[in-house]
Amino acid sequence: MKNQISDKIVLTGIEVYGHHGCTEEEQRRGQIIKVDLEMFLDLSKAGKTDDLDETADYSKILLDVEKIVCDKSRKLIETVAEEIAEKILSDYEKIDSLKVVLHKPFANLPINYDDVAVEIFRERK
Repeated sequence: MKNQISDKIVLTGIEVYGHHGCTEEEQRRGQIIKVDLEMFLDLSKAGKTDDLDETADYSKILLDVEKIVCDKSRKLIETVAEEIAEKILSDYEKIDSLKVVLHKPFANLPINYDDVAVEIFRERK
């Protein structure tokens, strides 16, 4: 992270319906996918100016996440998480790095569990 920025915007529990999985059944029927984001950026100027242009518009980020999760089927939630990270770093220049956690709480597995998730951290190059 540039200059060890500790400010962040956090979005948790974003619920979107997606068709992701390694089986045809998962890709056909779909399921709820939950996404958590931690986006690291300097918020000091936004805090002083009250200007949306000095931060990242999380209402637009939510729509980007929804589009990526709903757009097309993928076998791996790792792929979906990577696409979310790439989109955010590409489109929101104020964000220096981010953590994406993608939960698939209803994955078709042979044993009971609470959650399946992947977590990735990406920085601007």
